[in-house]
Amino acid sequence: MTLQCPRCHSPKVASLHHAMKITAAVGAVGGAARGASAALAGGQAGAVIGAVAGPLGITLGSVSGAILGGLVGGTGGCALGAQLGDKLDRHVLANNLCLICGHRFNLPA
Repeated sequence: MTLQCPRCHSPKVASLHHAMKITAAVGAVGGAARGASAALAGGQAGAVIGAVAGPLGITLGSVSGAILGGLVGGTGGCALGAQLGDKLDRHVLANNLCLICGHRFNLPA
């Protein structure tokens, strides 16, 4: 689907993504915080699994479990925040700009 300006019907439209960038960053921070709490559980599970290899396995298992928990949480939060920001940009914030006539507009819901 090609965007067209509702005023001049030009296909030369720029979509500004301010909300998507902000909500993706906020989502990543929130997801990383959630991942940090999950990382504690991941670290415990990694320590249990690593116990087979002895003390070094416990240490490496807990550290790798904590790191993976933080990464998964941050990635999931960023993706969810970007989706929310995209919807805000497209339908609420009038972040579509016609490059010909300068008209700012939303996409129809």
